[in-house]
Amino acid sequence: KRPSSLFVTKPSLSRGSGQTPPGDMQATRIALILLPLLACLHTASAFSVGAKLPSILSRRAAAAPRALGLRMGAESYCESVTETIRRKTRTVIAGDVKIGSDHPIALQTMTTSMTSDVQGSIDDVMRCADAGAGLVRLTVQGNREAEACYKIKEGLLKKGYTTPLVADIHFAPKVAMMVADCFDKIRVNPGNFADGRKSFKEINYENESEYQAELDFIEETFTPLVLKCKEKNVAMRIGTNHGSLSARTLSYFGDTPAGMVESAFEFARICRKHDYHNFLFSMKASNPKVMVSAYRLLAAEMYDLKWDYPLHLGVTEAGEGEDGRMKSAIGIGALLQDGLGDTIRVSLTEDPWLELEPCKKLKLIADEQLEKKIWSQAVPTWRENTRDFKTFTKREGALPMQKEEDKIDIRNVLHRDGSVVSVVSLEQLAQPDTLYYNLGCKTAVGMPFKDLATTDSILLTGVPPASDKAARTAIRRMQEVGIGIIAPADLLKETPLDNSIALYDLASVGDSVPLPEGAIRYAITVRGDESDDVMSKLKTLDPLLIMLKVPAGVSRVHASRRVFNFMKESEIMTPIIHHIAFGDEGKVKDEIVLRTGSTVGVSLVDGDGDGVCIEGEGQDLNFLRTTSFGLLQGSRMRNTKTEYVSCPSCGRTLFDLQTVTEEISQSTGHLPGVTIAVMGCIVNGPGEMADADFGYVGGAPGKIDLYVGKEVVRKAIPSAEAVGELIKLIKENDRWVDKEEDEEKPVEKVAEAAA
Repeated sequence: KRPSSLFVTKPSLSRGSGQTPPGDMQATRIALILLPLLACLHTASAFSVGAKLPSILSRRAAAAPRALGLRMGAESYCESVTETIRRKTRTVIAGDVKIGSDHPIALQTMTTSMTSDVQGSIDDVMRCADAGAGLVRLTVQGNREAEACYKIKEGLLKKGYTTPLVADIHFAPKVAMMVADCFDKIRVNPGNFADGRKSFKEINYENESEYQAELDFIEETFTPLVLKCKEKNVAMRIGTNHGSLSARTLSYFGDTPAGMVESAFEFARICRKHDYHNFLFSMKASNPKVMVSAYRLLAAEMYDLKWDYPLHLGVTEAGEGEDGRMKSAIGIGALLQDGLGDTIRVSLTEDPWLELEPCKKLKLIADEQLEKKIWSQAVPTWRENTRDFKTFTKREGALPMQKEEDKIDIRNVLHRDGSVVSVVSLEQLAQPDTLYYNLGCKTAVGMPFKDLATTDSILLTGVPPASDKAARTAIRRMQEVGIGIIAPADLLKETPLDNSIALYDLASVGDSVPLPEGAIRYAITVRGDESDDVMSKLKTLDPLLIMLKVPAGVSRVHASRRVFNFMKESEIMTPIIHHIAFGDEGKVKDEIVLRTGSTVGVSLVDGDGDGVCIEGEGQDLNFLRTTSFGLLQGSRMRNTKTEYVSCPSCGRTLFDLQTVTEEISQSTGHLPGVTIAVMGCIVNGPGEMADADFGYVGGAPGKIDLYVGKEVVRKAIPSAEAVGELIKLIKENDRWVDKEEDEEKPVEKVAEAAA
């Protein structure tokens, strides 16, 4: 609890002249009293999986940023919400790479070799540069590594590589001063550059001088590096990490996007004080929703202050494989769609050069959006007035209601946390056992049953004739276990199907919709580029759901925003499923993951959307289903498997991160609702694990520390025993369930794979 004599900030930290109006002073004091409580409540905030609307307490917290330095006055975070226009920035120069809106988006990665291993680091940088990296970052944790940096730079120049090198600095201001003599850019973490190792200690400041003393210490510690970078024209990234906010920041803001922005601004103000402007910002988090929110708030504050510093984008600790790519696409892609971002990195628990391919694809998606203006111009003119980027609000679609005359349970065709709809062809219906497997069903004696990640409804591309008994039986069995059957209305008129859901195009219907024989509900396909008159039909219709299928040549993000804005204005609560279809570009799985995450994820992180339907011609149905569930989980909607927060490895890593992450996922991947953090070192570990249930962290070479939430509970466990100890820890906390045997693949599936 704070004393009644709570202070307001000095003029250097407050808005305008620095004088706090008398009416604001009491609000400031109340806000500061509430903030420690808010910090404790943050883990149940709107950024958690399945979270509800923000509470009145979380809304009151908005008063605090104003008191502590953030202005919170901007009404926009990007140039336009109706078309993609790149945010205008100054140019930051790092070596021979220019960063900013007048230049192509730069691609980055980070070496995994120990920086003290000079030849290994040189080899890493060369391989990354050959793969397309515009900048390469190396961790520099001590004097030995700083001395190695000179040799690394010299060795690369001898081989003809001029790729700018970035020093990653934590805890070590003196090391930063050393490496600024040879590297092209310095990344400082404002959460630990001067504040030391992570602490969740709540600080109670008795008076203004105590708080100001900490800011003075930061300025004293950071100013020499600022002056040196200015003198040598070395660039800098002020890179906030959600997981390493200082105890000072946590005490006032909690683990929030506002705290992330203010943490960076404390350092930026020092740079500006000394007329040093060759720097950029980043706001990284492992949770894409937190990450997107922080960057938007940062951009809004810069608009308000008329600052124009570039942005480096990244979802930290994204993980590996499809999940890591999906989370990165949701976070990075959502921001690129709004014209934010000047450099990007996809942080994967994989070899660093493998990060460059998804980086290139995300850049390509952004470039297409920027260049093909017709995509957004195809959407009729509209004005957004229902989305507040400062406050996350989930649009809750109304779930289906059972009617007395219904012969099946219609309530299960959609899921409250986000639905998955799979597109199924007649050819796939002809192999029911394979179909059940690909839809994620469990089976017993040929009968399907819904599991945790089973498709909620299917969309048929063809309706089997009544004479096709096998296909009709398969459909009936799916309906009996709650899988909805959707089919185009024109096909159902020709071939009736009992208990089906008829799908109409919005443009083709009138004020009422007659159901084809056998159908019990109807759904509507909306494109997003219809005229206002056509869109208005939705006010008089009552479909079970809407399939939002934006056509080729139209910007999906902006068409989707128009539809959701209309629905909110009209107070229409019909569930909306994002339907995205791929043609030739969908032959590559990564393309589907990255495009879906970028163009659909941007809506889901805004709380707009009740599910997804991914259609890929010739693509594996099981892959499309798991990708759909991956999108929902990455967007913090529906949790169907263990969530991993896994760092990408660097020279600080104290164990083989890729091997250990794979071992942990193999042992614990069947625990939906459980989040496990796998961290190579202590830098971001405890903080990122504030959002995790359990943590596996490198504490020393060959030794592992285990966490439950924020607290370390077992220390210095030999690496060979650590995974087993982690499993014991999960069991002790009653979060373990025994793994079921994998469903046996059907015969036709094996035959298909063999072919």
